[in-house]
Amino acid sequence: MTLLVDGAAADGPAEDPSTGDPSRPDSSARDGRDGRDGRDGRDGRDCRDCLDALDPANGVLVGGLWRPGSAGLFAVEDPATRAVLAEVADGDPTDAIAAVDAAAERLPAWAAVPPRTRGDLLGRVRDLMLRDADRLAAVIALENGKSLADARSEVGYAAEFFRWYAEEAVRPHGDYGISPAGGTRTVVTHRPVGVAALVTPWNFPAAMATRKIAPALAAGCTVVLKPAAETPLTALAIGRLIAEAGVPDAVVNIVPGTDAAGIVTAWLTDPRVRKISFTGSTGVGRTLLRQAADRVINTSMELGGNAPFVVTASADLDAAVDGAMVAKFRNGGQACTAANRFYVHADVAAEFTARLGARVEALRVGPAAAGSDIGPLISGKALDGVGRLLAEATAAGATITHQAPVPDGDGYFFPPTVVSGVPADSALVREEIFGPIAPIVTWRADEELLAMVNDTEFGLAAYVYAELGEALRLAERIEAGMVGVNRGLVSDPAAPFGGVKQSGIGREGARAGLEEYLETQYLSIELSDRS
Repeated sequence: MTLLVDGAAADGPAEDPSTGDPSRPDSSARDGRDGRDGRDGRDGRDCRDCLDALDPANGVLVGGLWRPGSAGLFAVEDPATRAVLAEVADGDPTDAIAAVDAAAERLPAWAAVPPRTRGDLLGRVRDLMLRDADRLAAVIALENGKSLADARSEVGYAAEFFRWYAEEAVRPHGDYGISPAGGTRTVVTHRPVGVAALVTPWNFPAAMATRKIAPALAAGCTVVLKPAAETPLTALAIGRLIAEAGVPDAVVNIVPGTDAAGIVTAWLTDPRVRKISFTGSTGVGRTLLRQAADRVINTSMELGGNAPFVVTASADLDAAVDGAMVAKFRNGGQACTAANRFYVHADVAAEFTARLGARVEALRVGPAAAGSDIGPLISGKALDGVGRLLAEATAAGATITHQAPVPDGDGYFFPPTVVSGVPADSALVREEIFGPIAPIVTWRADEELLAMVNDTEFGLAAYVYAELGEALRLAERIEAGMVGVNRGLVSDPAAPFGGVKQSGIGREGARAGLEEYLETQYLSIELSDRS
């Protein structure tokens, strides 16, 4: 089974044949590519050469130079085995400020580059990512743990942001008008916001980086990037491809490191940094917003989720189960848009549970090298947290109806699980699970359903399976920034990704994603003849 990543075409063009067909979620994991013994997804060799080529000990990129981190090295492990993959340069606030020095110096020249030139460079990055798709997927699978099919899908999606913003870079947006009082003209234009600080998570290490880098560069901003300490290697690989494409030195600077708070605080307190874009937990997002307020920094926040997955009595159950497998189990449920709580109409709950459970029991859990459908969770902490939620739910009366087996070994594997009889106020449905558990709550009346669905501080994504008219009526009353209507994917580079309530501020993707990196300026022009 191919479990596509967080969005269209695995968070990319939904029907791109290079990334699989999301309407057939079992279609490509057994196509002969996933079942190889090799960890690079190509020819059976261990992907050690992929990692060595990144020179991770010199993984701080400042001004076009790769260098050691001022804090030494930190270990990145394979969550499928707990073995150390690489020792990576550990950047600190000193490196963070050096990155800003480089980005600020380069900013005027990069902002002055013609949009067509910037677009051409972004297009080259996309081409290089597709050229190296298997190697990038291998790196993602090694440090993140997701299946190779899932990792390949992520690479396809991540590359699409460079294509989309290569095209958007040359589509100027502005306005011209006559003042109502006459005599003057108003010209509205846009300029890059400035140096942008980008902070990305570990669950989609390629896609979350490119979803920020591509629009920032298209807008004429220079960037400093802090990738997650769990998955910095993918960012280093993308940084090297950006340089190979011909993007000038210092336009993109990368500071991996374990002192995330110190690095990001250094950026937020530097007057040259005018933008922060963060993807991560709502708790950390709140902290960053408080810091950003001190200098009134332009902010974009893509934060936590608690996505409901609604199945009504009119739903096509085959389609609903297909959608559930994608929405819940891609990347092992470790996605902010993952279906977190299933609300299934009482008339179809038993049948839906049985069908979903049969699919879950058939999932192959294990390392990416074994051709698995589901990999490990990212860490021991994540494993403990998901286990706690399940234990609390079963102790309160919920029932485990179906589980997939997990392999023996040292990896952070958790069995994909279906749980029924879950109370509506259970922590399993009130907290973001970030793991492969599908809790099922039953309902009968629409008002009861909507009260449960909207009873959360989060509002990122939601999913509705029903006859189309019914689905639209429900979707319009769900408090979420994105709703998948009869599909288990919601993201697309051409669509605005983001949430409401405490799931975030701003949008990524589409034209809106470019506008996050632009400031509006207007010119008031006096035309009266004073001669």
